[in-house]
Amino acid sequence: MAATTMTSANVSRRARALALRAWKVLRTNWHLGVTAFGGPPVHFRIFHEKFVNKSQWIDEQVFQELFSIVQSLSGPASTKMLYCINLIRGGFAAAVFSFLLWSLPGAIGMYGLALGVASIGDTLPRPVYALLSGLNSATVGVIALAAVELSEKAITDPITRIIVFVAASAGMLYNALWYFPVLMVIAGFATLVFDFRWLHRPIHAVGRAAKKLKPSKRASRARRVSVEDAGTSTGVEQGHELPERRSTAQPQSELPTMEQESKANESSASTAENEPRVIPREMQLNFSWKIGTAIIVTFFLSFIVAMVLRSVLPAPTPLLYRLFSNMYLAGTIIFGGGPVVIPLLREYVVAEGWVSPRDFLIGLALIQAFPGPNFNFAVFLGALTAINDGRNSAAGALIAWVAIFSPGLILVHGTMGLWSAARNRRWVKALLRGINAGAVGLIYTAVYRIWQIGYIDEGFQFGRSLGDDPWWVVVVATSYVGGRWFKVPAPAAILLGAVLGLIRYAVVVA
Repeated sequence: MAATTMTSANVSRRARALALRAWKVLRTNWHLGVTAFGGPPVHFRIFHEKFVNKSQWIDEQVFQELFSIVQSLSGPASTKMLYCINLIRGGFAAAVFSFLLWSLPGAIGMYGLALGVASIGDTLPRPVYALLSGLNSATVGVIALAAVELSEKAITDPITRIIVFVAASAGMLYNALWYFPVLMVIAGFATLVFDFRWLHRPIHAVGRAAKKLKPSKRASRARRVSVEDAGTSTGVEQGHELPERRSTAQPQSELPTMEQESKANESSASTAENEPRVIPREMQLNFSWKIGTAIIVTFFLSFIVAMVLRSVLPAPTPLLYRLFSNMYLAGTIIFGGGPVVIPLLREYVVAEGWVSPRDFLIGLALIQAFPGPNFNFAVFLGALTAINDGRNSAAGALIAWVAIFSPGLILVHGTMGLWSAARNRRWVKALLRGINAGAVGLIYTAVYRIWQIGYIDEGFQFGRSLGDDPWWVVVVATSYVGGRWFKVPAPAAILLGAVLGLIRYAVVVA
C-alpha cells in the first residue's frame, strides 16, 4: 500500500513538473509563430532579442554557437535554432512543443491559401500582383537590415570581415546544391588556419629568407659610415673641418623585431583562446554523444532507404510517395534555409508538372508575408499537388510538411549530443567562428536572390528583378530605413510594402 502511494505521488509530481515546463514553453514561445515575419535572418534577430536579452534562456556565446551549428546543417535554419534553444531549456518534449507552436500557424494559413489559389482562374486581378510585389520588396529591405545587424555580431576581426564579404560575393556568383555547404566548410577552415596560426611560421620564414637575400640596413649603414669616416679623415688631414654628423639611430636593444612582436601577439591570443568556458548549468545539455551519433546514423539509413525506394518502385509510383521523397530529399540537401529552398522546390514540383509556375510565384510572394518558417511553403505546394491530381489536399499538405521538416530537426537533434561533448575544444570554436561569418555572408546572397525574382505581374512566369521598376527600389529602401533608423517592426514594414504596392497600381496602372 505504501509503495502504491509513493508511486502515485511520483507520478503526480512528474505530471506537475511536465505541466510546469509546458506552461513555460507556451508562455515564452506562443506568439512567435504568428508575429515572426521576414524569414530566417529576421527570425534570428527576434530570437536574440527574446532569448538572450529578455528571458536570458541562453547567453551570447551559446547563441553564436547555435547559430553556427544550425547554419552548417541542412534544413530550416531558424526552426532548428528555436528547437535547440528549447531543447537546452526543457528537453525533447519542450523542443517538439515549441516547434509545433512555431510552425503550425503558418502551415495552416498556407494550406488555406492553397485551397483558395486552386479555385481561382488563370489570371489574378492586377492589384493582387501589385500587392504581392510590394510584399516581396518590403521583405528584401527587412532581410537586408537583418543581415547588417547580424554582421555587426559576426565580424570580430579582419578574417571574419573577409569571410562575410567573400561568402556573400561567392553566393551571388553561383548557385548549386553542393556549393553552399562547400562555402561553409571553407569559411570554417579559414578561421581554423588563422586561429591556429598554421601559416604564420611559413610566412615569417619566407620573410627572413627574403631579408637574407638582400643587404641588411645595418650593413649598408656601416658601409656608408666607413666611407664618410674615410672622407672625414682625409679632410682633417688636409686641414678642412666637416660639419658634425648627428646620429638619429636608437640603440639596437630598443628596437623590437617583427618576430618578437609576432611571438608576443601569438602568446596573448593563445591565452585568450584557451581560457576555459564556464557554462551555466541551466545552459548545459544532458545528452550523450553516443545517442547523438546513433540518431544521425539512423537518419542516414532512413534517407538511403527512401531514396532507393524512390528509384526502384515500378512506374507509376504513387504521387504522394513521390511528393514525400522529393520533399524529404529537399529537406536533407538544402543548406542556407528558406531562400535557398525556393529554386530547388521549383525544380522538384514545377518541373514535375505538379504545380503551375503562376501558382508557384503566388505562393512564393505569400510566404514572404507569412510569419514562421519559410519551409511552410512546402505545405502550400503539397496541397496543390494533391488537389491537381484529384487527391486529398490535407494528406498532401501533411506529407509535404513532415517530409521537409524532419531531416533538419533529426540531424540537429543528433548533432547537439556531439556539440555537448566538443563545444569547449579550441578547434571547434575556431570552426564555428568561421561558419558563423560565412552564414551571415550568405544572408546577403538571400537578399540578392529574392531581389531578382521579387517583381511579379500578369504574364510573368518566373518573376523579374525589383530593379526593373524604381518604385520597388524605393519600397526596399523605405523598409530598410524604417527598421534601421525608426525601429519599425518587421510586420509593420511588410504591411507598408503591400500598401505601397497598391498605391503604385492606383497611380501608374489604374
